[in-house]
Amino acid sequence: MELGLATFADLASGITPAQRMRDLMEEAELADQLGLDGFAVGEHHRADFLVSSPAVVLAAIAVKTERIRLSSAVTVLSSDDPVRVFQDFAEVDLLSGGRAEIMAGRGSFIESFPLFGYDLDDYDELYAEKLELLLELREHTQVTWSGRHRPALDHAGVWPRPMQERLPVWVAVGGSPQSVVRAGALGLPLTLAIIGGQPARFAPLVELYRNAAKQADHDASETRLAINTHAFVAASLSEADAAFAAPYLAMMNRIGRERGWPVSGRREYEALRAPDGALAVGSPEQVAEKILFEHELFAHDRYIAQMSVGAVGHRDVLRSMELFGTKVAPLVREELVRRTAREDRPDGFPVAMPGGPTISSP
Repeated sequence: MELGLATFADLASGITPAQRMRDLMEEAELADQLGLDGFAVGEHHRADFLVSSPAVVLAAIAVKTERIRLSSAVTVLSSDDPVRVFQDFAEVDLLSGGRAEIMAGRGSFIESFPLFGYDLDDYDELYAEKLELLLELREHTQVTWSGRHRPALDHAGVWPRPMQERLPVWVAVGGSPQSVVRAGALGLPLTLAIIGGQPARFAPLVELYRNAAKQADHDASETRLAINTHAFVAASLSEADAAFAAPYLAMMNRIGRERGWPVSGRREYEALRAPDGALAVGSPEQVAEKILFEHELFAHDRYIAQMSVGAVGHRDVLRSMELFGTKVAPLVREELVRRTAREDRPDGFPVAMPGGPTISSP
């Protein structure tokens, strides 16, 4: 399983955008040095988040890193132009030596729609139409296409072409059955963001996705799955809580006020970081246990941790990243190798089941 990081580059601490950008570069460089598999940057068009153009930031990261894959998280495709998105990420791919990916979503905020002149009544139709065009652009240099929300293309040449033969396009969803079925039917890899509740509640969505892909006769290798959750690692659970709990709750309640959510407090936080909750927070062993628990539920190919949440301190984030790369990642990878070996044994040696996975001793 691939292990990576995502960030929205939150400005909640009052940090200047210039300093936050420097911190973001430092986080990406460290992720590369730690040997993690991916680094993803979100897109927002509001005062509390730094990045409105992930491709620009990823281009800067591309020239500062050597091996880590670089993705948006997400590109708000509904309010963007697919031609420009493809061109921008082709440039990132060339700068990075073939490490770029697009994570395309409809977006969890709506500011970009009026900003770029789109009607929210067309929310889903915009996404479906623009995703269709983006996939056409990926497959063909000369594109003929027509739709309702963008001028038609008639044998239009689209350059530059990326270094990768097929620029990876992931569909990112937050829990919509319609969205997971669309991704499966198209044979696209899926990123599922789990930001609350119990991960087990999302298992039916994963089954729905895989069934849709199977019914459309897509190869299983095409329908990869990533799970994205909030996470934080420290030497102990108490240290993790001290650095992460208050900024996390402040961020969730800030967003919750906009959406009419009930106020969350310490009780709700502790329920989320319980063994069956959505938060992967604690010591390296506890975070590894949570990731392995989710792997039992979903058998996913990639896990993405979002650590720089709200006003969590930059130095705390770097330390969490270091522990994630040097402690959590080896524990997870070694245990998954053991489980695979057990599954292959003719005596049927049991594999840990959801609700109580444990990390085996060497």
